[in-house]
Amino acid sequence: MTPAPDPAPEPRAAGSPAPAPRAPVVGFDLDMTLVDSSAGITATLRAVLAEVGVTVTAADTWPYAGMPLELILAGLAPGTPAGQLEVLRARYRHLYPSLGVASVRAYPGAAAALAAPAAHGGRSVVVSAKHTPNVHRVLSATGLAGAVAEADVTGDLFAEDKGTRLAQLGATAYVGDHPGDVRAAAVAGAVAVAVTTGSHDAAALLEAGADVVLTSLEDFPGWLATHVEDLRTDPSPATARGEGERAAPLPG
Repeated sequence: MTPAPDPAPEPRAAGSPAPAPRAPVVGFDLDMTLVDSSAGITATLRAVLAEVGVTVTAADTWPYAGMPLELILAGLAPGTPAGQLEVLRARYRHLYPSLGVASVRAYPGAAAALAAPAAHGGRSVVVSAKHTPNVHRVLSATGLAGAVAEADVTGDLFAEDKGTRLAQLGATAYVGDHPGDVRAAAVAGAVAVAVTTGSHDAAALLEAGADVVLTSLEDFPGWLATHVEDLRTDPSPATARGEGERAAPLPG
């Protein structure tokens, strides 16, 4: 017996309003996405690990950029008992404001990228693995704090946990440098926008599932215009995800 075809969607009643277009709500990762914080992270890690007899270099710490502190410490000091790792984490958080913040620099285009959603009626949010007080310190030190409401800044989250927070914030896109950020966007039902300013190249980010890869945040406002148009023509969540699309890296 031939199955009956699926029923056609019911037409919108005459005179009923069309769905309102979704305003862009764009989440941004912090470390190695909005800011180059590698020198300060390395300086703080070196100081903390030296206290337990472990020596590390910038080359050692670079692959861990953007990861949660507990994973970084476990990777750089393997075999350290969990209780001692917690002590090291607390020590890092104590030292980072004095050793790590001053050397942080905003990437070219970061300020313009954070400001861009507001020009389209939307807003930017920041969701980071960094300890929340230090996220605020870095945003303030780099002159980026004014573009994001304090309530829209969240730290201490990584990968899928970021995605849960992004969904709560209504994110339509998430910008990050790490495969974990791509997974966060997927959980949130948002477009995964990757940048190659961290330790992962375009091929790795596309393999992780990024919808688009930018070489610099200077390319972001141009990409955002296409995202806004997508939201305007079809405000459904599937459009926000960029479902079924995979884009090659954009030149920059």
